[in-house]
Parts: sequence; structure tokens; C-alpha cells
Amino acid sequence: MGTDTVRTDTAGEAAGRRREQRGWYFYDWACSVYSTSVLTVFLGPYLTSVAEEAADADGFVHPLGIPVRAGSFFAYSVSLSVIVAVLVMPLVGAAADRTGRKKPLLAAAAYTGAAATTAMFFLDGDRYLLGGVLLIVANAAQSVAMMLYNSYLPQIAPPEERDAVSSRGWAFGYASGSLMLIVNLVLYLAHDSFGVSEGTAVRICLASAGLWWGAWALIPLRRLRDRRSSSDQVAGRAGAMGFRQLAATIRDMRRHPLTLAFLLAYLIYNDGIQTVISQASIYGSEELGLGQSTLIGAVLLVQVLAVAGALGMGRLARIYGAKRTILGSLVAWTVTLAAGYFLPAGAPVWFFVLAAGIGLVLGGSQALSRSLFSHLVPPGKEAEYFSAYELSDRGMSWLGPLLFGLTYQLTGSYRDAIISLVAFFVIGFVLLARVPVRRAIGDAGNPVPTTI
Repeated sequence: MGTDTVRTDTAGEAAGRRREQRGWYFYDWACSVYSTSVLTVFLGPYLTSVAEEAADADGFVHPLGIPVRAGSFFAYSVSLSVIVAVLVMPLVGAAADRTGRKKPLLAAAAYTGAAATTAMFFLDGDRYLLGGVLLIVANAAQSVAMMLYNSYLPQIAPPEERDAVSSRGWAFGYASGSLMLIVNLVLYLAHDSFGVSEGTAVRICLASAGLWWGAWALIPLRRLRDRRSSSDQVAGRAGAMGFRQLAATIRDMRRHPLTLAFLLAYLIYNDGIQTVISQASIYGSEELGLGQSTLIGAVLLVQVLAVAGALGMGRLARIYGAKRTILGSLVAWTVTLAAGYFLPAGAPVWFFVLAAGIGLVLGGSQALSRSLFSHLVPPGKEAEYFSAYELSDRGMSWLGPLLFGLTYQLTGSYRDAIISLVAFFVIGFVLLARVPVRRAIGDAGNPVPTTI
């Protein structure tokens, strides 16, 4: 009788966990359209064209009186958005940890980003400053929301499930991005048939990403559960203590130097990944002279292959270990960028080959990094360590766009800008290769998997 009761409770807990996991996947489904359609495909070339419309005879715009080459404005805006996110994330993370009420904060961040993205419909003429402000708000909100979203992973998945759950989340996101890109491609290519101009079609695609984000976010917000903190009495001071809590977490990490070493390696190579994602369409349109339909098709290819890549690299990790699989992906990133430097202009076939290479390693390298880090977190400190992880995820992602923008500003060459990003993957590879992950897992107080 008692045994049956325990089994029923265990089965109920497992069913509840699976329900939360399925809801969790749907936030990736909701927000990935922003990353794909807005940040990767449409906004870079479109905002650059708007900035060029507003530029002076020398090709410069002057936000706040600062001379900025129109072709660098998008990269600088992305960089500034990440700096804003870094300032906000510790405050929001502290509030979430101390109150246990992540869902209201996730909803606020998600709908702020969705609203700013929807408002991009009004980005026309020479309104480059409006575009920059909306990009900064949307991108910062997306970063804050992802911090909260990813911090659910240790709560909804035990260690043996995290690789699979993390990879499925990425796969959901890439599937969503692929679906909306097909719709975007139809609208963009057949805009005359729909009775709208090319620019209006782009603005509709931008706004639709915001509407999609807001609509699908309802599912995770209904299914995910808040875990009440025992520190409700200090919730009012959470914001003020945000940076102190982050500093305390970093000090605690010094007692686990191998965990900190992994975080440093991830911080660097992930910056390269994020910059390639956000700047690839600028490189394709401005340097290679490729049309918007070619860029959409290439990104669609990335999304489709990324689903298979995320799941395939998850299988490779079970055979060769997560660390070796990630190192292999960093070699592939380096080779892909080097090949991109030599791509001939006006040759879409080779751009598609490059996109295929990116797609095969993109999802897996990010999903496996997230799940590998979960093994390096001391038991009972998942929330605070994942907050630091998210700050590493987003916190240095301003450096890559800044380097890309500065390189272009100084050289006038997007080829020089794209090849400069190789440094992130080479340095990240060297740092990760030096981390003994088995010892790091043991030092963190966790059981060491057979293959890692």
C-alpha cells in the first residue's frame, strides 16, 4: 500500500516535470523567430540602408553628435544593447532568486522585447535612431528573458536528462525560425502580389516576429512553475543587492577554479558565435552583394541543418564526450570563417555552402556548452551559477560586434571585419582544451559521467 503510494507520487512528479519541460521548449519556439528573422536576416541590412539614407556626403551618421560610419551603426547598436543587458541582468537575477517569482519577470522581459520588435513596423525613411533604440530595447529584453528561461533548466531536468532537454529546446527554436522564415520568404519574394513595397514587406516581417514572440510565450508562462524562495522578507532589497550577489557568486567560483576556467573559455568562443549570427547578413549583403532572398534562403538552410546538428552533436557527445565535441565544433567555426573571407562576391552557391557549415555546428555547440556547464555547478547553487553563466553568455557579446564594427570603420572592409572574429574561436579552443572536465566535475561535488 505504502509502496504503491510512493510509486504514484513519483509517476506524478515525472509527469509534472515532463509537462514543464514541454512548456519550457515553447519559449525557444516563441523567441527564436526574433533571433532569426530580426537579428540575423532582416534588421541588419534594413537598418543599415536606413542609416545610409540619413548619412552625410561622407557616409557618416551622427547619433548624439558622434560620427559613425553608416555601415557600422547596426553593429554598434547590438554592442550597446548587450551592455544594457549586462547592467540589468544582475538586478533581475537577484530579484528572481530572492522572491522565487521568475514567471512575472520572464513575462515582463518577453513582452517588452515583443513590443519593441512589433514597433519596428514604423522604421522607415531615415529613422535610423528609432531603429537603434528599438534594437537596443528588444535585444536587451531578449537577453534578460533568456537568463530567466535558462535558469529553469536545473529545476525541470535532473542531471541525466539535461543534455537531451537542452538540445530539444534548441531544436524547437530552430524549427520555429525555419517555419517563419519560409513565410517571410514568400511575403518578401511576392510582395508585389500582396500589393506592398519591398520595404513594407521587410517591416511586416520584423513586426510579425514580435507578434509571434508574444503569442507563443503564453504557453511557457502557463506551464512553468514558480519555486517560492525562503527569503521573501528580503525581496524588496533584491535589486540593490543584485551586483553584490553576482560578486559573491564570482568569489565563490574562485573556490572552483576549473568551473571558472570553463566559464572564461565559453565567454570568449560564445562571443564569436553570437557575432557571426548577428553580422552574417550584413557581410552577405554589403560585401558579397547578395540579395535579401538569398540571405533568407541561406539562413533558412542554417535553421534546418541546426535542428539536425543540435541532435546529431548530442549523439556525438554520448560517444566522444561533450568537451571533445565542442572542441571539434570550434575547429569547424574557425575553418568556416576562414573560408568566408575568401568567398567571391555575387556567388550565392558558395554562401549556401558556408551557411551549411554554420548550421551543422551552431545549435550543438551552444546546447552542449549549456549542459556541460550544468555538471560543473556545485549542488544547491544552480540558480546563482546559471545567472553567472547567462552573464557570460550575454556579458561579453558586446566585444565581438564592437570589434567587427571598429574593424570595418578603420579598414572599410567587411572581409577584414569577418576574419577578425577567428580570434574568439582560437582563444576559446585553447582555453577549453586546458580544462580537465572530469576533475572539474569531481571538484564541484558531482558524480562524473562515464563519457564527458
